[in-house]
Amino acid sequence: MIDRRGTRHISPTHVAARAAVTFLTLAAVGTGCTGGSEQTANAKTPPTSTASPGTGAGHTLVARNGIAAGQITIPGAEPEDGQWIRPAKDYASTRFSGLDQITTANASQLKLAWSFSTGVLRGQEAAPLVVGSTMYIVTPYPNILYALDLSKPGGPAKWKYEPQPLAAAQGVACCDVVNRGAAFADGKIFYNTLDNQTIAVDATTGKEVWRTQLGDINHGETITMAPLVVKGKVLVGNSGGELGIRGWLTALDAKTGKVAWRAYHAGPDSLVRIGPRFKPFYKTDQGKDLGVTTWPPDKWKQGGAGAWGWISYDAALNLIYYGTANPGPWNPEQRPGDNKWSSTTFARDPDTGEAIWAYQVTPHDLHDYDGINESILLDLPWKGQTRRVLVRPERDGYVYVQDRTTGEVLAADTFGVVNSTLGVNLQTGRPAVNQEKEPQMGKVVREICPASPGTKDWQPSAFSPRTGLLYIPHQNLCMDVEPVEANYIAGTPYVGMNVKMYAGPGGHRGVFDAWDPIARKKVWSVTEDFPVWSGALVTAGDVVFYGTMDGWFKALDARSGAILWRAKLGSGIIGQPVTYRAPDGKQYVAILAGVGGWPGAIVSAGIDARDSSAGLGIANAMRDLPNATTKGGTLYVFGLP
Repeated sequence: MIDRRGTRHISPTHVAARAAVTFLTLAAVGTGCTGGSEQTANAKTPPTSTASPGTGAGHTLVARNGIAAGQITIPGAEPEDGQWIRPAKDYASTRFSGLDQITTANASQLKLAWSFSTGVLRGQEAAPLVVGSTMYIVTPYPNILYALDLSKPGGPAKWKYEPQPLAAAQGVACCDVVNRGAAFADGKIFYNTLDNQTIAVDATTGKEVWRTQLGDINHGETITMAPLVVKGKVLVGNSGGELGIRGWLTALDAKTGKVAWRAYHAGPDSLVRIGPRFKPFYKTDQGKDLGVTTWPPDKWKQGGAGAWGWISYDAALNLIYYGTANPGPWNPEQRPGDNKWSSTTFARDPDTGEAIWAYQVTPHDLHDYDGINESILLDLPWKGQTRRVLVRPERDGYVYVQDRTTGEVLAADTFGVVNSTLGVNLQTGRPAVNQEKEPQMGKVVREICPASPGTKDWQPSAFSPRTGLLYIPHQNLCMDVEPVEANYIAGTPYVGMNVKMYAGPGGHRGVFDAWDPIARKKVWSVTEDFPVWSGALVTAGDVVFYGTMDGWFKALDARSGAILWRAKLGSGIIGQPVTYRAPDGKQYVAILAGVGGWPGAIVSAGIDARDSSAGLGIANAMRDLPNATTKGGTLYVFGLP
């Protein structure tokens, strides 16, 4: 039915299948607490949210944005062609579409056009691709690739490709058996399987072109990321920092699947591909073989630091940008030192893999903050000149603005509640650690904010050059921790930390922000009950889209944050919305619904919330999610009448 805001309600699909729990259940760690207060050096606490009538969420207007259109530009921007050929839309990772048929004036009229069941009831994190008249979607394990015909009513399947990955891969997947999508280039669809294969499939026929094995599940490696294709090379990184893997980024020849180069994220410079071109901005990132000397002897070999997030590319500079994940184990007392190159942003030459600069966002990561989030590439006015920057809303709770030619941090401002650090020193590039929140063996440390998933995890932001705003989906979680000794056994959990998470100050667990990167502040903010674990999408119609874990797909006014429309889907949403122009000439918006991922595994993997530290500590924070949504695996496509 349709409610008075034009919302289509779709009844949840109840399923009987129960997935196996595939990862670690930790021991309980004491009682809950209320969370800490924001204590960072470079931020202001936003005012308390007030309820918006009928939205089911709070909405706060913090300030008006005064940026003129065109003042911030997207490097390498291409004309809008109505397609969506990579998860981030463009190489700058903006997730901005130039389509403008759907506007703030008519978004309330959006209706379900058609839907498609994937047949897989696990966390659906992928972005659909649209190439010409075909849509491609990738499921979580078993990683089925579907091609849907957009020229026919209802988007029927043209073909499906089933790679049949090893079932045992599910047992070493840290945080659900997700897949974050595919990429299109040169007539082929490229994507990864959970058991560490990268596959090229003919986009027209669905026939396999090549497949390459990149990692080993027996060592705890999996692949969940979406690849990026740059200059004929397919870029892929591994997951598994909680199992003591050795992280890397690998480039494959797009025609043959042969490995062109591999760069490790720990070890001697020769393996990290650090050479004479490497010129990091900060002194603590300068020196020989830091990937060895900043670790205890041989600990770098199980040091984690995978690359399971996002990659951006600047064609003018011929540099790729990406971040590495947490060091292993979580227990920091077992790995004294900075632990390079974990939790680090790299700039590399895509032709050779050579590191050009690196910036370690979180030296000696204490809280599993990683550094894998998206780098949004912008050219923006900064103190009287135009700077080539990358903008990163990171897990540690800061929005970083960095010069992307050198790695210099121009600004680092909190966008949520942060007390684990007390600010970032722009002269040294290092965060000021709050010693009161530092984990210690034999002690439970309480009220650490943000929790291990960070203020924002992998869920990607979107940027609009029309509004000059960055749209950030994220969470509001804090935690108690207790370090314990971790012993390394290949292919088994290597964590060493008991964790218990809960809602941060205010009691809500999710936030969707509009952030001004020049003024360095929030412009408006919407609170949600559950973490906002979906990606964001913004369009030239000044409409921004995101989904909630209890199943609401929403459209907001990109300038004011006012809700324009919402639809209740059959399962919680952790996917990435996209928009496209179909063969009929109309603009549509598509989203995969299917709850899961780290916070949603309590539903998709059947984690028992009676153990408050299950699921690496997040089960306690999400214990009511099974009452709000059910498992799912459906593509929904919306359009105007």
